[in-house]
Amino acid sequence: MTGKPTITASDVLIKLGGKIRAQRKALRVNATAAAEASGISRVTLHRVERGEPSVNMGAYVNLMLALGLNLAIDTKADENQTGYIPARIHLDDYPQLKKLAWQLKAGAELTPLEALGIYERNWRHIDHLALDSTERQLIDVLRLGLGEVRSSNI
Repeated sequence: MTGKPTITASDVLIKLGGKIRAQRKALRVNATAAAEASGISRVTLHRVERGEPSVNMGAYVNLMLALGLNLAIDTKADENQTGYIPARIHLDDYPQLKKLAWQLKAGAELTPLEALGIYERNWRHIDHLALDSTERQLIDVLRLGLGEVRSSNI
Protein backbone atom coordinates (compact mmCIF):
# COMPACT_ATOMS: atom_id res chain seq x y z
CA MET A 1 0.00 0.00 0.00
CA THR A 2 1.28 3.48 -0.89
CA GLY A 3 1.27 6.53 1.31
CA LYS A 4 -1.40 8.25 -0.81
CA PRO A 5 -4.50 9.39 1.06
CA THR A 6 -7.55 7.23 0.40
CA ILE A 7 -10.38 9.00 -1.40
CA THR A 8 -13.79 7.79 -0.32
CA ALA A 9 -17.04 7.72 -2.28
CA SER A 10 -18.37 10.27 0.19
CA ASP A 11 -15.52 12.66 -0.68
CA VAL A 12 -16.25 12.30 -4.40
CA LEU A 13 -19.98 12.87 -3.95
CA ILE A 14 -19.42 15.96 -1.81
CA LYS A 15 -17.14 17.37 -4.49
CA LEU A 16 -19.62 16.45 -7.23
CA GLY A 17 -22.49 18.05 -5.30
CA GLY A 18 -20.44 21.21 -4.85
CA LYS A 19 -19.70 21.40 -8.57
CA ILE A 20 -23.38 20.89 -9.40
CA ARG A 21 -24.37 23.67 -6.99
CA ALA A 22 -21.67 25.98 -8.38
CA GLN A 23 -22.92 25.38 -11.94
CA ARG A 24 -26.52 26.05 -10.92
CA LYS A 25 -25.48 29.29 -9.23
CA ALA A 26 -23.28 30.30 -12.18
CA LEU A 27 -26.26 29.83 -14.52
CA ARG A 28 -28.42 31.81 -12.07
CA VAL A 29 -31.00 29.02 -11.97
CA ASN A 30 -33.07 28.72 -8.81
CA ALA A 31 -33.49 25.40 -7.03
CA THR A 32 -37.12 24.96 -8.08
CA ALA A 33 -36.37 25.43 -11.79
CA ALA A 34 -33.34 23.13 -11.67
CA ALA A 35 -35.26 20.42 -9.84
CA GLU A 36 -38.18 20.66 -12.25
CA ALA A 37 -35.90 20.51 -15.29
CA SER A 38 -34.23 17.39 -13.87
CA GLY A 39 -37.42 15.63 -12.84
CA ILE A 40 -36.49 15.55 -9.15
CA SER A 41 -37.84 17.25 -6.04
CA ARG A 42 -36.26 20.33 -4.49
CA VAL A 43 -35.39 18.28 -1.42
CA THR A 44 -33.54 15.75 -3.60
CA LEU A 45 -31.75 18.60 -5.38
CA HIS A 46 -30.48 19.95 -2.05
CA ARG A 47 -29.42 16.45 -1.00
CA VAL A 48 -27.48 16.09 -4.27
CA GLU A 49 -25.79 19.45 -3.73
CA ARG A 50 -24.68 18.28 -0.26
CA GLY A 51 -23.31 15.09 -1.80
CA GLU A 52 -25.47 12.67 0.16
CA PRO A 53 -24.63 9.08 -0.83
CA SER A 54 -28.19 7.81 -0.31
CA VAL A 55 -29.46 9.76 -3.34
CA ASN A 56 -29.95 7.68 -6.50
CA MET A 57 -27.17 8.24 -9.03
CA GLY A 58 -29.84 8.93 -11.64
CA ALA A 59 -30.77 12.10 -9.74
CA TYR A 60 -27.16 13.28 -9.93
CA VAL A 61 -26.97 12.55 -13.67
CA ASN A 62 -30.35 14.12 -14.48
CA LEU A 63 -29.36 17.26 -12.62
CA MET A 64 -25.97 17.39 -14.33
CA LEU A 65 -27.57 17.05 -17.76
CA ALA A 66 -30.16 19.73 -17.00
CA LEU A 67 -27.37 22.11 -15.97
CA GLY A 68 -25.19 21.39 -18.99
CA LEU A 69 -22.55 19.36 -17.17
CA ASN A 70 -21.10 16.21 -18.64
CA LEU A 71 -20.07 13.15 -16.66
CA ALA A 72 -16.51 14.46 -16.45
CA ILE A 73 -18.00 17.45 -14.57
CA ASP A 74 -16.69 19.90 -17.13
CA THR A 75 -19.00 22.63 -18.39
CA LYS A 76 -19.93 22.34 -22.03
CA ALA A 77 -17.57 24.52 -24.03
CA ASP A 78 -19.97 25.01 -26.94
CA GLU A 79 -23.26 26.77 -26.13
CA ASN A 80 -24.85 25.21 -29.21
CA GLN A 81 -24.09 21.70 -28.01
CA THR A 82 -27.23 19.63 -27.81
CA GLY A 83 -28.40 16.79 -25.64
CA TYR A 84 -29.35 18.47 -22.40
CA ILE A 85 -32.61 20.01 -21.26
CA PRO A 86 -32.33 23.72 -20.49
CA ALA A 87 -33.56 24.77 -17.05
CA ARG A 88 -35.58 27.62 -18.56
CA ILE A 89 -36.76 28.05 -22.13
CA HIS A 90 -36.90 31.62 -23.45
CA LEU A 91 -39.89 32.09 -25.77
CA ASP A 92 -38.06 34.65 -27.86
CA ASP A 93 -35.50 31.99 -28.87
CA TYR A 94 -38.11 29.63 -30.40
CA PRO A 95 -40.44 31.24 -32.99
CA GLN A 96 -42.96 28.39 -33.22
CA LEU A 97 -43.23 28.07 -29.45
CA LYS A 98 -43.66 31.84 -29.20
CA LYS A 99 -46.58 31.66 -31.67
CA LEU A 100 -48.17 28.82 -29.71
CA ALA A 101 -47.79 30.69 -26.42
CA TRP A 102 -49.12 33.96 -27.81
CA GLN A 103 -50.83 34.82 -24.52
CA LEU A 104 -47.52 35.14 -22.66
CA LYS A 105 -45.57 38.39 -22.48
CA ALA A 106 -42.53 38.98 -24.65
CA GLY A 107 -39.41 37.67 -22.96
CA ALA A 108 -41.33 35.08 -20.95
CA GLU A 109 -39.61 31.91 -19.82
CA LEU A 110 -41.09 28.43 -19.54
CA THR A 111 -40.03 25.35 -17.68
CA PRO A 112 -39.24 22.35 -19.89
CA LEU A 113 -42.48 20.64 -18.81
CA GLU A 114 -44.52 23.72 -19.70
CA ALA A 115 -42.86 23.97 -23.12
CA LEU A 116 -43.40 20.29 -23.86
CA GLY A 117 -47.04 20.61 -22.82
CA ILE A 118 -47.55 23.54 -25.19
CA TYR A 119 -45.94 21.65 -28.06
CA GLU A 120 -48.05 18.54 -27.32
CA ARG A 121 -51.37 20.35 -27.03
CA ASN A 122 -50.80 22.49 -30.11
CA TRP A 123 -48.80 20.22 -32.40
CA ARG A 124 -51.40 20.53 -35.17
CA HIS A 125 -50.83 24.32 -35.29
CA ILE A 126 -47.06 24.16 -35.81
CA ASP A 127 -45.69 25.14 -39.21
CA HIS A 128 -43.37 22.15 -39.64
CA LEU A 129 -41.56 23.73 -42.59
CA ALA A 130 -40.75 26.81 -40.50
CA LEU A 131 -39.15 24.81 -37.67
CA ASP A 132 -35.47 25.71 -37.56
CA SER A 133 -32.85 23.22 -36.42
CA THR A 134 -32.52 24.79 -32.96
CA GLU A 135 -36.24 24.48 -32.23
CA ARG A 136 -36.35 20.97 -33.70
CA GLN A 137 -33.46 20.01 -31.38
CA LEU A 138 -35.31 21.49 -28.40
CA ILE A 139 -38.41 19.44 -29.23
CA ASP A 140 -36.31 16.29 -29.61
CA VAL A 141 -34.53 16.85 -26.29
CA LEU A 142 -37.80 17.57 -24.48
CA ARG A 143 -39.46 14.54 -26.03
CA LEU A 144 -36.58 12.21 -25.21
CA GLY A 145 -35.97 13.58 -21.73
CA LEU A 146 -39.50 14.22 -20.52
CA GLY A 147 -41.84 12.15 -22.66
CA GLU A 148 -43.19 11.63 -26.13
CA VAL A 149 -44.75 14.36 -28.22
CA ARG A 150 -48.02 12.94 -29.53
CA SER A 151 -47.10 13.43 -33.18
CA SER A 152 -44.54 10.95 -34.43
CA ASN A 153 -43.60 12.96 -37.51
CA ILE A 154 -41.30 15.52 -35.91
